[in-house]
Amino acid sequence: MTPETALPRLRPIDARPIRHGGQAALLLRDPLQISDRMLIVPQALGPALAMCDGTRDGWAICEAYRVQFGARLDMEVIDGLLAALDEALLLDNARFAEARDQALHAYRAAPFRPLSHAGAVYPAAPDELQAMLRAYLDEVDAAPVTTGRGIFSPHIDYARGGAVYAAVWKRAAALARAADLVVLLATDHYGEEASLTLTRQHYATPLGVLPTAQGVVDEVARAIGEERAFAGELRNLAEHSIELVAVWLHGVREGRPVELVPILCGGFGPYVRGEADPAADATIASALGALVRATAGRNVLYVVSGDLAHVGPAFGGRALTAAARARIRADDEALIGALCAGDAAEFIGLARRTGDRNNVCGLPPGYLALRALGPGAGVLAGYAHCPADDAGTSLVSVCGAVLG
Repeated sequence: MTPETALPRLRPIDARPIRHGGQAALLLRDPLQISDRMLIVPQALGPALAMCDGTRDGWAICEAYRVQFGARLDMEVIDGLLAALDEALLLDNARFAEARDQALHAYRAAPFRPLSHAGAVYPAAPDELQAMLRAYLDEVDAAPVTTGRGIFSPHIDYARGGAVYAAVWKRAAALARAADLVVLLATDHYGEEASLTLTRQHYATPLGVLPTAQGVVDEVARAIGEERAFAGELRNLAEHSIELVAVWLHGVREGRPVELVPILCGGFGPYVRGEADPAADATIASALGALVRATAGRNVLYVVSGDLAHVGPAFGGRALTAAARARIRADDEALIGALCAGDAAEFIGLARRTGDRNNVCGLPPGYLALRALGPGAGVLAGYAHCPADDAGTSLVSVCGAVLG
């Protein structure tokens, strides 16, 4: 055991159940991608990982494991686990802090935020990207609209959600082309609850750079508090929710840049659990007020990057039945109704009343956009259930809508 692992505290990490060598295991990854190392840990050691909360040393973890589960853990196993976690920068300690500071400096010094999904979710070559987007658009029959103040877009991969992306972006293409400022509110999949995270870095696509509206970001940062606003800035590196929607925005604008205000929105757990009311949250009110003031007089388009339900074994739930799929659709229809009506209170109220049983990741950015826009007459452009596992027992539901 080293000083770095004496009282180990696990960072927020991406932990996914897998099968490895015929055995249940956990795949551990760094959501910030400061470290590119992945660890495979036997599922039986999951409780030991949970005990890495900064209050116990290795011996105390072994003892707590024995008391709770009636099973003995060898100290050598724990030492090896902690050393591997430290090497992969998955512990919240001085070694990770140094690597994080270096990564943040490199991120801010770069000319733009690097594309993390080019060549995987979409082509990296501009002509190939435009050809792919045109193919999706040509497949959908969507009448364009000329009025509207916002867009609700999926951020699932294009292979599964391409038709819904195309339906909403074809319908809203004129709005996207007319805007001189886009406020892009996006799900922060690994963000702290109720967090709003800003960046002054520019976003890029294969078609060029979408410059960040520095002045608007500065105003919102002052409202949130500089330290709080940028504490999670590095999550932009690996987060796909802004990038995958920015590509469509830039594509339907045929490569013409537009100023962007990228905002990552953390989970709404406290509001869903009824512990607090987002309508009474001073930070939300201050941030939205600053955003509205700083964008006054501009042709602003609000774009929400969010998917809907995440249900089934892939997300820790039961295998879906036909009845469960019908219930998900009904729940989604109610949410979409509130979204298109511009009813922020009902949008969050529906999730609170169901305990967010469908794990709607678009809840935070959708609510914030509705608060900024107010009531309106929106229209649904597309909806789909996308498979989320090979067995067809899990799904992600997505929708696209133009907001009034």
